[in-house]
Amino acid sequence: MTSATRRLPLHDRHIALGARLAPFAGYEMPLRYGSTVEEHHATRTGAGLFDVSHMGEVFLRGPGALAALQQLVTNDVARLEDGQALYTVMCSPEGGIIDDLIVYRLADDDWLLCVNAANRDEDVAWIREVVGDAATVADESDEWAQLALQGPLARTIALPLLAPDLEDLPTFGVARARLGDHALLVARTGYTGEDGFEFYIPAAAAEPVLDRLLEAGEAHGITPVGLAARDTLRLEARLLLHGNDISRETNPVEAGLSWVVRMDKGPFIGRDALERIREDGVSRRLRGFVLEERGMLRAGYPLFKGDEQVGSLTSGGIAPSLDGASIGLGYVRVDVASEERLDVEIRGRRLPVAVTRKPFYRRDA
Repeated sequence: MTSATRRLPLHDRHIALGARLAPFAGYEMPLRYGSTVEEHHATRTGAGLFDVSHMGEVFLRGPGALAALQQLVTNDVARLEDGQALYTVMCSPEGGIIDDLIVYRLADDDWLLCVNAANRDEDVAWIREVVGDAATVADESDEWAQLALQGPLARTIALPLLAPDLEDLPTFGVARARLGDHALLVARTGYTGEDGFEFYIPAAAAEPVLDRLLEAGEAHGITPVGLAARDTLRLEARLLLHGNDISRETNPVEAGLSWVVRMDKGPFIGRDALERIREDGVSRRLRGFVLEERGMLRAGYPLFKGDEQVGSLTSGGIAPSLDGASIGLGYVRVDVASEERLDVEIRGRRLPVAVTRKPFYRRDA
């Protein structure tokens, strides 16, 4: 661990649980506790418990918070009521994606933004620049821990522990609750393609909350899950990773995120650029790929139609839910984006890949 690498509030507990640690986004994070594939399947079939305390928690407070957020993000946060959340992006004036995030409305003057850890400092500086004096911007990331309980048994494990009863908490809902003596925020969100919860916990309470969840989940096969399986889970669900699949060099239109851009809500940063992009059309599109022969797709591998390179992969890996097939995401030229098959080059060999616009996995399939 370098001197610049931060430790999670639950660092010592992860060591006790047998985690293999690795640096990620400035933190020493659990990579895996055993087998990545087993952790993946445990989440798909039962319940996986993730420590995602590296994520950033930025609060906007005050009567001007809503108007400031409408300028800051592309989606329409004005349609949210207290206890609701949505997925969105922040764009630069040129239309590039500064970050993707979830915005939670806790009250009309109290909003939580969950931002990517690798972008936290840049995001906070940008938010403060945009918001100015219109609202108070508080980066409370170091004061919070975050645990995600995901999988078909997540509700079975979590709901009996929480007060008040959150049986009816909808997808992308958020509520203040207690788990035993500990106050926390409970959101029905996640990054795996499964149902479940994300718990925002004051850092000092992280260990007793973790232990209570593990204890309650023991009879249901709850499994601690590391970053490696988190990546295979999100890739199967076609959930994008900022810094790989999206960045300041990509825009929401080419990335397939037009659904989080609400042009009808009024002005926001990047709106003019995105209007021009929509009118002019894009030169590339994000697509999914399934390798049809033995091998492994990885970010950076070039994609070909015939002898011509037409794109490259931005993410790749194994798909345990697809019998170990290798899958990936990447951008290809718009003129070949409707092709059913292309080729990928892996260590000098050209291998066929099937092209898809859909998630590789859906839990209701």
